[in-house]
Amino acid sequence: MNNSYEIVGRGPRKVICLHGWFGAAKGWGPLVDSLDRQSYTYAFMDYRGCGASQWFKGDYTMDEIAADTLALADRLGWSRFSLVGHSMGGMAVQRVLVEAPERVEKLVGLTPVPACGVPFDDAGWAFFSSAAESRDSRYGIIDLTTGNRLTKTWIDQMVDFSLANATREAFAAYLVAWAKTDFANRVRGNETPVLVVVGAHDPALSEAVMRDTWLQWYPNAALEVMANAGHYPMFETPIALATSIERFLGA
Repeated sequence: MNNSYEIVGRGPRKVICLHGWFGAAKGWGPLVDSLDRQSYTYAFMDYRGCGASQWFKGDYTMDEIAADTLALADRLGWSRFSLVGHSMGGMAVQRVLVEAPERVEKLVGLTPVPACGVPFDDAGWAFFSSAAESRDSRYGIIDLTTGNRLTKTWIDQMVDFSLANATREAFAAYLVAWAKTDFANRVRGNETPVLVVVGAHDPALSEAVMRDTWLQWYPNAALEVMANAGHYPMFETPIALATSIERFLGA
């Protein structure tokens, strides 16, 4: 099975981008319009059960995403590449790094899940688990993680996209994957250059969480806080985000 993907750009620097729980290869919003297509080639991959790969069955695990990412790199003929991961994809890029450290140049985590997963209390787990079946729960999660400050029109569009771009089976299973997987002991001390970007209005995957996880584990990690963003800076602050990503990758 070959995961679907979208290519943006034709430059010499190679980057694979892994989407979040509500996302897909085509779900990176206006960020894509601000990317440097002469200097970089970006490959945006769909996970099994998502986007144009949503009818491909799988185990829906971090190990599977990492294996599929490396298979995509092989298909593209990329021996070395950088990785950008949003949210759940932020955990996934770390799993790729664990499996093939010699192939990864740099990592960018956008409001990323740490390699230890995310703890939930019973109420929080019930709320997030219900999102596989409940449109209202998906709306509530997006509203919560962007600071209860953005237009209903945009949140509705994000919910509609997620419903159209993932099977319910995959969506439910990926929650378990990003929340309950823990391989933090395998990334501690890794010297790969890392950029972590968080939104100032993201109450869950916050600056404090990143300082306690990513910045503790990666000695060459830097942290940037987007002042006018929550959990979706690719939509909320796309130009500033593209600038930060490419300043780091091109350094």
